[in-house]
Amino acid sequence: MKRSYVSELKRGQDVLLKGWVHEIRELAKLKFVLLRDPSGIVQCIIKNKKNTKNVIPELTLESVVEIHGKVKKADIKSGIARNDLEVEVSDVNVVSKAEKLPIHVNEKTTNTDLSKRLDNRSLDLRKPKVDAIFKIQSALIEGMQDYLNKEGFVQVFTPCLMGVASESGSEVFELKYFNKKAFLRQDPQLHRQLTILGGVEKLYDIGPSWRAEKSHTVKHLCEHRTCAVELAFIKDEKDVMKVEEELIVSAIKNVINKCKNELNLLEIKLKVPKFPFPELRFPEIYDVLKKKGKNIEGQDLDSESEKILWEYVQKKYPAAEFYFINKFPFKVKPFYVYCERGEKNARSTDLYYKGIEMSSGGQREHRYNKLIENVKEKGVSPKSVEWFVKFFKYGAPPHGGFALGIERFTQVLLDLQNIREAVLFPRDTERITP
Repeated sequence: MKRSYVSELKRGQDVLLKGWVHEIRELAKLKFVLLRDPSGIVQCIIKNKKNTKNVIPELTLESVVEIHGKVKKADIKSGIARNDLEVEVSDVNVVSKAEKLPIHVNEKTTNTDLSKRLDNRSLDLRKPKVDAIFKIQSALIEGMQDYLNKEGFVQVFTPCLMGVASESGSEVFELKYFNKKAFLRQDPQLHRQLTILGGVEKLYDIGPSWRAEKSHTVKHLCEHRTCAVELAFIKDEKDVMKVEEELIVSAIKNVINKCKNELNLLEIKLKVPKFPFPELRFPEIYDVLKKKGKNIEGQDLDSESEKILWEYVQKKYPAAEFYFINKFPFKVKPFYVYCERGEKNARSTDLYYKGIEMSSGGQREHRYNKLIENVKEKGVSPKSVEWFVKFFKYGAPPHGGFALGIERFTQVLLDLQNIREAVLFPRDTERITP
């Protein structure tokens, strides 16, 4: 018999279900088993018949089972399972009996702290609410790809191994590469730019990056994934911002359309954001901060500044959750950002969502001579970036892009307390297994 899924059940069907034992309850001569598969949970009623009583002692929480039975109208509601239908069991096969669990998988039971959950992540992922997070994350990425593919962007795959350390000054992971040193990339941007110079005018790269920062906070990871976008022949950073706005809208629309059950389970209500998103600019940002007693003239934003600006946005733009911060001081940005001669502020943009930075981007410097000037001004070794800058001598179009953090986007979208909840198997300063 062909396998049936919980979400597809119809009254009167003879079915074969395959999944996990989510809950077991006994009542007189009846045993109620909640079976869970990727599409949902259904109540199965086992009567004390000859063809099932031998396996009843073998049923344990999270055992993998096959159940044959007939679908009927639900007589007893179970709460978390389908409340319209249930399955009267004719046969049960225990495929794999589960031993006593090290953590609770049934979310009705006692909560387990996050650290222990991550130690037992494979079991934790079985929870419907945890599963919902990753279904929503998948829909987010699908929505991004739908937009980018429709707009003619080409998906590419840039290298994760770098022959030289990042120019940003942040710590990198060093590793042995045959008889040489190599480094895990912090961002795929420089290779995206070289691909633009190669004639691929619109591209995106979805993949991992690494940062060896010793930050153990609820929003930092050592390994994270981004949707990184680059496009050529732009007028200025506004063209990049427009693409990012439309990408965000497409991603959220896709989640709303495809993840209604998951959003309900997590008690999340989403709305499609309207664009253009509000834009805050330097140096005016410093004036906003000064009025709140925060004087960081000429410096980059810190956490307190970000919090103040989010409060400011909420008051000035009550309907906005997304907003851009633009025109960062050139002195706090890397050599590759675009800044006109004589100006102090670069065409450098960050996208924020509810006060949390989602992406960094803007217009890139495409003029070779200016690029070399920037390298010298930033104190970067010309030899360390020669592999990159030399190709700008051979014709480079105006271009720009951004890299949007997927896990952080998921965290803020779903009001998760810790970014590690939005990662299958997190990697941070203290965790490298499982």
